Amino acid sequence: MASPSRRLQTKPVITCLKSVLLTYTFIFWFTGVILLTVGIWGKVSLEVYFSLLNEKATNIPFVLIATGTVIILLGTFGCFATCRASAWMLKLYAMFLTLIFLVELVAAVVGFVFRHEIKDSFKMNYEASLKQYNDTGVQRSEAVDTIQKTLHCCGVLSATDWESTAYYVEKGFPRSCCRYHSCSWADRKDLKKQNQEGCFLRVTTIIQSEMGVVAGISFGVACFQLIGIFLACCLSRSITNNQYEIV
Repeated sequence: MASPSRRLQTKPVITCLKSVLLTYTFIFWFTGVILLTVGIWGKVSLEVYFSLLNEKATNIPFVLIATGTVIILLGTFGCFATCRASAWMLKLYAMFLTLIFLVELVAAVVGFVFRHEIKDSFKMNYEASLKQYNDTGVQRSEAVDTIQKTLHCCGVLSATDWESTAYYVEKGFPRSCCRYHSCSWADRKDLKKQNQEGCFLRVTTIIQSEMGVVAGISFGVACFQLIGIFLACCLSRSITNNQYEIV
């Protein structure tokens, strides 16, 4: 049993650890709120664009919502465990953080390994969207128009991809392909007045350019969780070894 003087000396240290861990847990909890908000927004606003990337990608908003909810619940549990100064609850909190860290690590590895399949899937789905394209407000057609307008591109590999579609035979190139502010009906059959570069190259270039940023953020989040694991283990060990009593 630790002497009263030793316990008195270690109380400020443990109090400091509690304060730091509470701050960490609040930030961790807030990241869950952000993920939950982004997931809901993605489900409402971006579902059609996820479906263009990959059929299974429509589940991405649900993954974000589920992850955000888990983090919020875990962050709440972490705050409760820290305030109660419960050694076993802190160990459980550290274990959950470790589990989330491992899941994120596996997800990152899987995403890296299958990155080429994602590009192939986008190309296949985009080609199918061109063949089924119409200008009557179908969601996938709206997504194609948005990509072509935003990235100033046309078709999959080039503008000539449209020439094999039923829409082109009937009406010509879609308005979103026009390189000028507006194109007349006659211009919509003129290849020279359309954006020439395909959207597949533009989209994949953007994805590749942003992969470094995404990897950096993922690494930062993972390291941030390691800090929480370390703090929770330290506080739990200090409470156990010194028989800390809540002041």
